[in-house]
Order: sequence, then C-alpha cells, then structure tokens
Amino acid sequence: MRLSTVILPIHRWGEGQKIWRRAEDLGFHAAYTYDHLSWRSFRDEPWFGAVPTLTAAATATERLRLGTLVSSPNFRHPVTLAKELITLDDVSGGRLTLGVGAGGTGYDATALGQEAWSPKERADRFAEFVPLLDELLRQDATTREGAHYSAVEARNIPGCVQTPRVPFYVAATGPRGLRLAAEYGQGWVTYGDPKGPADVPAEQAPAVIARQIAKLTAACEERGRDAGELEKVLLQGSTAERPLESVDAFVDWAGTYRELGITELVIHWPVPDSVFAGDLAVFERIVTDGLSQLG
Repeated sequence: MRLSTVILPIHRWGEGQKIWRRAEDLGFHAAYTYDHLSWRSFRDEPWFGAVPTLTAAATATERLRLGTLVSSPNFRHPVTLAKELITLDDVSGGRLTLGVGAGGTGYDATALGQEAWSPKERADRFAEFVPLLDELLRQDATTREGAHYSAVEARNIPGCVQTPRVPFYVAATGPRGLRLAAEYGQGWVTYGDPKGPADVPAEQAPAVIARQIAKLTAACEERGRDAGELEKVLLQGSTAERPLESVDAFVDWAGTYRELGITELVIHWPVPDSVFAGDLAVFERIVTDGLSQLG
C-alpha cells in the first residue's frame, strides 16, 4: 500500500515550495493538488492554478510523483489540457499522474458563463473527454469530431515522457464512469459515498468502498480486463472517519482498506482553521511510522 497527500494550491510559492519539498522528504509516494478555479470554503481565499503549481513543484522536487485530483471537463478541454500535460510530464521527468473525473456542480460548473450541466450531460461529456484525451496523448496528430469535444489535426509532439502516455486515475462511482476506468484507467479513485459522504457513519464507510470495488471489478470483467491491473485510490476527508487523529487511528483505518483492496491512500496536508485542520506533528508521524506498523 502506498501513501500520498493532497496539497491544496493555496500558498504563495515562497511558502508552498517548502511544503512540496517536505512531502518528498517525508517519503510520500505522490503529492496531488485539486484542479479547480475555486473550491468550497476556500472560495474567497487564495487559490492558485493546478498546472502551474505542479510545474513549480516538479522543479522543486526530484522523486515525488505529482498529479491532479482531479481534472474535469467543467472548465478543461482535451486539446489544451493535453498540451499542458505533455509539458508537465516533460518538466517532471515522467513523474505525472492525471487524476480525471466528470466534475460536479460547484463553482467551476458555471465560472465560464454556462448553466451547470445535469448529471447526464456531465456523464456524456466525460465519455467523450477521456477517449479524446487518451488519443491526444498517444499520437503526434489527432483529428476527432464529437458532440462536445473535437480536435482537428491537433499536434502533440514530442508526446509524453511516460509511454504510451501519462497514467490516468479515473474518479468514478457510477456505471458509465466505472466503464471508462476499466477501459482507460491505470488507476481508479474514490472518496466514499457520492450521495452524502459526510452523512455515512464511520463504521459503514468500508462497506461503501467494498461495493464500489465490486462494481469496478465487474466493469473490468465486462471489458476483459483484470481489475488487479488498476491502482485503487482512496481519498480521505469526505467521510465521518478520523484517521489523522493519531498514528493508531491511521493504522486501523489503513489496515481496513488494505484488506478491501485499496492500494493507495491519499491524505490531506493540514490547513489551519479549515475543514482540513490538524496537528502537523501527528500528521508527520503518521507518514513516517503509520504504514510500517501495518506489517
């Protein structure tokens, strides 16, 4: 099992670079950031762009994998995103992972002046977004016409450092998204119950994940793929569970999800006076000692 973190893009780089370097020094497998224009309770607080932040982080680190968690069609287009991804993969020396999802109804959904899309339209767009992005990152030139996203002789030379392209970690819980994960994903991402994660009692949270993994496995079987090929990533912070209160709490939590088949845990870097407030000293002990105690 791997342990990674989410570092919110809220820090001016003079301070932010220290956090990304510290994440590498602590031994995290990867550090992700959220790809939003603004987000939830941070709406009127500092919030920087994901791709420039990751590019800066790539120059400030050497070993740490980097990624978005997640990018979405809410304000991204596959053609422009692909160009940014091949650049970031190059700058990082092939350390990039793309987390990608269908998007939601938050501030990003209307920031470009459009009406928020219905769940069906988000799913329809995502079903075009992922295959087109896959093509763009695999080949020098791409032409494809879609109902929502098209490319006309779009060039991506020299392509990704990683071959055949950067890994996709697909965030999905519904049937259409899980099929995309099964077909295009090198990993799958969940944060728990999509209908009301904060309302699910802590003791019921593992059962939610178990059911999702079973559906992912079924989607892979339909595709003729072994579900064991996919990394299974759990993003902490959206359930009633409190694994960051102590090393012991983390070990119990991590052990539960390892038994269910989760291969990568992602925990939020503490942010004072926010929903991600926490004791940084405890957080660092979790990182250095937590996984080793699982045996």
